[in-house]
Amino acid sequence: MRPLEGILVLDFGQFLSAPSASLRLADLGARVIKIERPVTGDICRQLYVSNVVLDGESTVFHAINRNKESFAADLKNPRDAERLRRLIRHADVVMHNFRPGVIERLGFDYESVRRLNPAVVYGEISGYGAEGPWRAKPGQDLLAQALSGLMWLSGNDGDPPVPMGLAIADILSGIHLTHGILACLVRRAITGEGARVQVSMLESVLDLQFEVLTTFFQDGGEPVRRSAVANAHAYLGAPYGIYQTADGWLALAMGQVPVLGRLLGCAALEPYTEPREWFDRRDEIKRVLADHLKTRTTAEWLAVLEPADIWCADVLDWRRLLAHDAFHVLGMIQTVRRSSGFAYRTLRCPIRVDGERLYSERGSPAVGEHTAAIIEEFKLEGEP
Repeated sequence: MRPLEGILVLDFGQFLSAPSASLRLADLGARVIKIERPVTGDICRQLYVSNVVLDGESTVFHAINRNKESFAADLKNPRDAERLRRLIRHADVVMHNFRPGVIERLGFDYESVRRLNPAVVYGEISGYGAEGPWRAKPGQDLLAQALSGLMWLSGNDGDPPVPMGLAIADILSGIHLTHGILACLVRRAITGEGARVQVSMLESVLDLQFEVLTTFFQDGGEPVRRSAVANAHAYLGAPYGIYQTADGWLALAMGQVPVLGRLLGCAALEPYTEPREWFDRRDEIKRVLADHLKTRTTAEWLAVLEPADIWCADVLDWRRLLAHDAFHVLGMIQTVRRSSGFAYRTLRCPIRVDGERLYSERGSPAVGEHTAAIIEEFKLEGEP
């Protein structure tokens, strides 16, 4: 039995943030009913991250909405709205990621839902919170990254701001919403109380930076200064970074520069004996190191560094990673199947419970695929 079996989640969310949270709840055993507009469904069905189409819709939608049911409803239609109000009475969790003010106009805000179901755990994700001058801005991942300061941490000194190559604000806010919902479900099991869980994409990305922002608060607000060479962390000294070798790339984490110099046969690194120098003179040190590492292959350097317990790694692309035994042993790939018979490969939930990997064979639903069955199961028509 999975931990959340018996929990019913209604997800009004679109795109990535709220649906990523409901995906995790589904993988942990919850029954997730995705509320979608009739015909077109979640806008994410047509949100393409490449030119790859799966069964007529976007790969993003299929990746993030597997293991769910779909209930088609027009929230502005009185009949559909009444069906949803009846369904809400059965729900343990209701969640959405509309902009502030939208869900209130539709009549499914927290206070309205709580009147129907006082014990409900109600989760919501916004872009920038419910107050303040940015409240009405679109909660879009790149924009949240841009406003958060995050883009000045990656790349080398002198580079333009560098965004992360993933929808990090969406996924992180979904993770944080999941944390809050699970905590409130635990409290509800003890006290019977419902709860409202609120997360914003901006706050999630700020929390991602808690280490460096704490340093910023303490150092007098010194401007962020990325390393000019092999930058991998704006607040860490040499040798921390990614370096080119004769045939690839090598990642080097924290380490003592003179020790590294002796191991690598690079005498020019040995005079840097003071740890403070490793930050203050990091570009100088990294240039020496970068030039030296190009003289041999990645495998040759790893053969020297790993036995000495130096924290280092080959820099793999997806093809090499997926071919490696270290990846195979994880069993991360699963094949899921839609009701149409269309099957596709994706990743499983990364959590294990009692040693069990959490696989699920159910693929993403068609728009409104389960509407009729849900109406019948929960008696959503007729007299209340």
